[in-house]
Amino acid sequence: MKKSQILMMVGALLLGALYTLPLWKITLVAPQYPEPLGLNIHITHLSDGVQYNDVKNIDLLNHYIGMAHLPTEENVAKREVEPFIEFTIFPIVIGIMIALGLFVGFKGNHKWYLYWLVIMILLGIAGLYDFYLWLDTYGHNLDPNAILKITDKVTGKPMGYQPPFFGYKKLLNFEVYSFPAMGAYFIAVGMLLSFVAFLTGKKEAKNG
Repeated sequence: MKKSQILMMVGALLLGALYTLPLWKITLVAPQYPEPLGLNIHITHLSDGVQYNDVKNIDLLNHYIGMAHLPTEENVAKREVEPFIEFTIFPIVIGIMIALGLFVGFKGNHKWYLYWLVIMILLGIAGLYDFYLWLDTYGHNLDPNAILKITDKVTGKPMGYQPPFFGYKKLLNFEVYSFPAMGAYFIAVGMLLSFVAFLTGKKEAKNG
């Protein structure tokens, strides 16, 4: 097996880390909390990011200002929120991309490595856009009967509490940070390896 094939197959296999590692992390820091609150976003579920019960505590805080409940298994079971369809779709898509990456790696056509990378880039853009829409929906579709209602001083309309898509944002007395988690770096390395595999395969083909 050629070096380019090995690189391509390893790159594809790195996506398997997404079944255990979080893809994104949102962290909330506030004076009333000795330790920050963290929300890990996986391709299949949400998990505590810093300490035990972070997801539940963040869900309570969100609901206090009128946000919809987070799509946890508990909330879905109580029918307080609809299941997050992405938690069903994303694992299937990742599985398909792993299988496709292994297939093109086995076939050894370097052009296919580039096609795989392009598909991954398009899927990544679609995933980030979906994440942005998710944040926008949670931050602006607020319950008018929420316990805490803060209105814009200019428009008189309820203020939105959309967390940052990437980076830092001040929300009330919370400092909110939103950054890729370890799973995202595994994706990046996998995609980089596929590009290196393409260049290596191109060189191998040229040298016969």
